[in-house]
Amino acid sequence: MQALADYGLSASRGFLSGFDPADVQLPGFLAPAREMALSLPRLIPTGRIRAHLGSLPVLDLAEFCAEASEAEQRIAMLHYSFMVQAYVWGEPEAPAALPACLAAPIWQIGKAIGQPPLLPYSSYTLENWARFDKAGPIDLSNIHILQPFEGGMDEAWFILVHVAIEARAGTMLAEIPGLVDAAAREDASAALAGLTACAAVWDDVNAIFDRMPERCDPYIYFHRVRPWIHGWKDNPALPGGLVYEGVAETGGTPQAFRGQTGSQSSIVPAMDALLSVGHAADPLRTFLDELHAYRPPQHRRFIDDIRASSRLREFVAQAADGALTEAYNQNLVSLARFRTRHLEYAASYINRQSKGGAGNDPDVGTGGTPFMRYLKKHRDEAEAHLLPV
Repeated sequence: MQALADYGLSASRGFLSGFDPADVQLPGFLAPAREMALSLPRLIPTGRIRAHLGSLPVLDLAEFCAEASEAEQRIAMLHYSFMVQAYVWGEPEAPAALPACLAAPIWQIGKAIGQPPLLPYSSYTLENWARFDKAGPIDLSNIHILQPFEGGMDEAWFILVHVAIEARAGTMLAEIPGLVDAAAREDASAALAGLTACAAVWDDVNAIFDRMPERCDPYIYFHRVRPWIHGWKDNPALPGGLVYEGVAETGGTPQAFRGQTGSQSSIVPAMDALLSVGHAADPLRTFLDELHAYRPPQHRRFIDDIRASSRLREFVAQAADGALTEAYNQNLVSLARFRTRHLEYAASYINRQSKGGAGNDPDVGTGGTPFMRYLKKHRDEAEAHLLPV
């Protein structure tokens, strides 16, 4: 494997953006779009969000996408993707088409950054944060979001908990190249040190995840946060998908893409790959495999390289070292605990809530799949990989 930095990752930030999103300046011709996006909390209550968003100029961003930095492209994606979601889900009935003033720019930006043209987890979370104290940590005591939909505390907390998890996980991700190398060299002491470090990080990650209910209420989440992040694939509110007006290559054919979901985070897939945790074929696995294309390209490459090179489980099993096996198993237990908490939140924040309007089905995830029946199975499959001590 390559070094962590070669994938655009770091121990201090993990999969979060390597740049500080609040410091990124966009060119002047994008100012109207950025201002409109940041005005969403004021515009959504009018009930005429589509009229407001439809007044934006139609921009050709070909030159911008060719010459701008990745940071500039990703911040442009942040604002346009929020406006696209607000246009689609901001009024009672979903539209059949996205106007060219939104469709053409997000299509071009999506092509440039290698991700689909709607709100991805990377825009919702990985590039949607800033620190109050720029010299301080990226944790819940020192961060706020940059781009909201409605702007309430529950929405902000939901995003910020994920930001804090991603930042803390960086130390664990930094151990992965060394663990892959230790297994290849059959270095039990190095593998034990790396797995022990990962287990300590898992404790912190799970503790952060446990804090979700502090400021994000299940009812508010379901009715005021979740509706904005759905996609238009396997969504009965948009059964034929969405026409991207002004995008010649589609030929006017409706397009269908998955909605933003925490399953687009790369932490769990990276650890699954390191620990060689596999999942039997089922619709959720097919869905998760499909979501791989929604991650930033460098994050996909990191996971793919781990999956192709990690022989850690095989080495631990052959080493017959009690301490090493225990450290490996502890990481599996912590991974299963994370999945268990996810399952509990899915039940309380989604499945127990009432029907919530167009596309907001409590039995279907924001990505468009019936998730409840499969989450427990995936948790149990992780636990089934425990090695005998």
